[in-house]
Amino acid sequence: MRARLLPLVAASAVGLLALTGCVANATGSDSAQAALTVDSSADACTVSAAEAPSGNLSFTVTNSGDQVTEFYLLAEDGLRIVGEVENIGPGLSRDLVVQLMPGRYVTTCKPGMIGAGIDQKAFTVTDSGTDVTVDADLDARIEVANANYAAYVRDQVAQLLTGTQAFADAYLAGDDDTARALYAPTRAHWERVETVAESFGDLDPQLDLREADLEEGQDWTGWHAIEKDLWPADAEAGFAAYTPEQRQNLATLLVADTTTLNEKVQDLDFTLSQQTNGAIGLLDEVATGKVTGEEEFWSHTDLWDFQANIDGAKVLYAGVRDILLEEDADLAADLDSEFAELQELLDAQRVGEDFTLYTDLTPAEIKAFADQVNALGEPLNQLTATLVL
Repeated sequence: MRARLLPLVAASAVGLLALTGCVANATGSDSAQAALTVDSSADACTVSAAEAPSGNLSFTVTNSGDQVTEFYLLAEDGLRIVGEVENIGPGLSRDLVVQLMPGRYVTTCKPGMIGAGIDQKAFTVTDSGTDVTVDADLDARIEVANANYAAYVRDQVAQLLTGTQAFADAYLAGDDDTARALYAPTRAHWERVETVAESFGDLDPQLDLREADLEEGQDWTGWHAIEKDLWPADAEAGFAAYTPEQRQNLATLLVADTTTLNEKVQDLDFTLSQQTNGAIGLLDEVATGKVTGEEEFWSHTDLWDFQANIDGAKVLYAGVRDILLEEDADLAADLDSEFAELQELLDAQRVGEDFTLYTDLTPAEIKAFADQVNALGEPLNQLTATLVL
């Protein structure tokens, strides 16, 4: 948590477009396109084919379940939204039309429009041999990038809310082992969009304030207040476990504040500079808290946060990369390389789906992280000036 804010402009939600070679999410295109169907049921997301040729693709999504649903086409990382169609009522169908370059993608549906999505499957776009022409109108492409990122933020915060409720339920039930297991993966959704969350005034300190940053007389709530109670062995001598009443208050506020955050991100509009500065801001979060081990003072799950901040920065960068390639291909190459080297360092610390605790890193490993964060920061700090000025 940091005190820097990114101003956001409230607006009605923009229809999602696909940046990877883009056309509007609309039907009735005059150009030839591959047509696929998607059946979104209560427990499956069945796409009629696992691959299609590059160019215009149409997904007709039919809801055979009993809840309102959504369909997502994601980038290979399973995070960045390439295309989305939402608010599909039971028995109804809606179309998603996108123009895609060759590559690997992921499909998923979200019955009830909450959670991480179900039945994620790999989807391959093969090379059709025909050039995919990206809209040459720069303003339109920027609008695409802005709309895609707004959808990504909404999705991450929705998943944060679902995970936070499960975490709070376990904490209140006294199931500390489950709460500890949920702590880091749930917070990842927050960390991926942290610079957006910071823009909403008091919500950021209410949810993410560290004890070291408390001001005199300030109430301490949020994730880190609960973190201390869940890892008491790492707290100061004489630390007393919270009472049931204290647990109830902290858990209730955590869910309520996250619910408020979820409501606030529903109607956001972004500018290109907010996206590029957001990527820089997320790397700053790594440099000032995660790489120093100060963020997760008791759980030592800093590398989970580190990865999530980098995830968010990569999503922001990927959203504008096609534009950057035309403006400064060398800068894009530098960023590709530095992101990859940082990810390689993180992957070396993976233990299954988890990470090494920060306290188990050697001084040399910590220095390597710090050096690579600095190496990535140099070209990343050029992004806004290159694309906006």
